[in-house]
Amino acid sequence: MEVLMRNMFQSLAKNQPANKLAKRYGLRLGAARFVAGESINMAIDAVKKLNKEGKVVTLDHLGEFISTEAEAVESAAMCIQTLDAIAEAKAESNLSLKMTSLGLDINRELCMKNMRNILDRAKSYGNFVRIDMEDYGHCQESINIYKELRQEYNNVGIVLQAYLYRTEADIADLNDLHANLRLVKGAYKESPSVAFPEKKDVDENFKKIIKQHLLNGNYAAVATHDEAMVEYAKSVVEEYGIHKDQFEFQMLYGICEDLQDRLVKEGYKVRIYVPYGIDWFGYFMRRLAERPANVWFIVKNFFK
Repeated sequence: MEVLMRNMFQSLAKNQPANKLAKRYGLRLGAARFVAGESINMAIDAVKKLNKEGKVVTLDHLGEFISTEAEAVESAAMCIQTLDAIAEAKAESNLSLKMTSLGLDINRELCMKNMRNILDRAKSYGNFVRIDMEDYGHCQESINIYKELRQEYNNVGIVLQAYLYRTEADIADLNDLHANLRLVKGAYKESPSVAFPEKKDVDENFKKIIKQHLLNGNYAAVATHDEAMVEYAKSVVEEYGIHKDQFEFQMLYGICEDLQDRLVKEGYKVRIYVPYGIDWFGYFMRRLAERPANVWFIVKNFFK
């Protein structure tokens, strides 16, 4: 049953009619647990609260189902507005984004232009931009674009996913660029031809790439809510004498807050991924796919 529910939520995440329908109900469907709000002001309020708790943030203006150049330009403008708002609020936050929201599937040059505009604005503030990894079909092109941008900018990083067979080789390939990587398990439904189908194999590969990237001496953002993976990363850091300024833990807004607080108290840097915006449905479905037990929040909040 859990597998069926996971597959259902992963399919819904890509369903545009369902996304439009969800907007009628807003965050009351239960997404407010995982999404900071629909406006930048609500997002900044969430960032300030997290900063007071000793956590730093990466803000993501959610934008999915982009199908026109005008929508891509508008999405890029929202990313720039997000950077402006962070600077104005003097908040401790950087920016995460998906390149499909900037026109990657429409026109590569449009996407590159949008990325450069965003990176230029971030650079003017001394801020940083993280390129989120999407599904396997976008993996190679995302890495290609990152490599091109990395030749021009020092304030850009990317995400790599442990469930893909290729990731160990990708880390080796990016090593000479001193890539700042967020390492995750992966949240998209992928074919067994490109991704480990079993959780135990994903976990083992996650450990492998955490150690690989840390020992390469490059900055690592270890993004996980799995306490076993957290403890593993801590053990590698301790065993090899890796300084705490070479890595951070990252977690999602609204998830494992006790673990977040404990790591902060232990002196680790903890960054919270805080999404916001009206296009929250796809993100919300992927969170439910990761843990179908969270579906009861939909029912509970729908009838409030």
